[in-house]
Amino acid sequence: MDVLVLIGRILFSALFLSSAVGHMTQTKAMACYASSRGVPAPAPAVLGGGVLLLAGGLSVLLGVWADLGALLLVVFLVPTAVLMHAFWKETEPQARQMEMAHFQKDMALAGAALMLLGLIAHAGGDLGLTLTGPLFDIG
Repeated sequence: MDVLVLIGRILFSALFLSSAVGHMTQTKAMACYASSRGVPAPAPAVLGGGVLLLAGGLSVLLGVWADLGALLLVVFLVPTAVLMHAFWKETEPQARQMEMAHFQKDMALAGAALMLLGLIAHAGGDLGLTLTGPLFDIG
């Protein structure tokens, strides 16, 4: 079970860590896009999002308070889904469908991160192959 959970953490965090790199290295371009979607203070939002992605992704990957890391990913994913992928505002069917798919992907990832938070906070010490136990205790 320990190895299975570790592989899952690696696969799950890879998406967020690669996205964090994009947020940190392509801030200007991403801020322009965020601005076009109506995100307030787009440059700080992009950098803040990058910090959440990096901290959350590394926390889950390394197993350092991975429950907190999962929560940080939820804090990134839900506002991103609502602000960046507001499919209900789209009038063109293809754009609406594309934004709906991105919205649903972000919400599904947020759900997975919430499940991970619950699993780690409940049984974190028993999962093994982590550097620390959970920060939260909902046992």
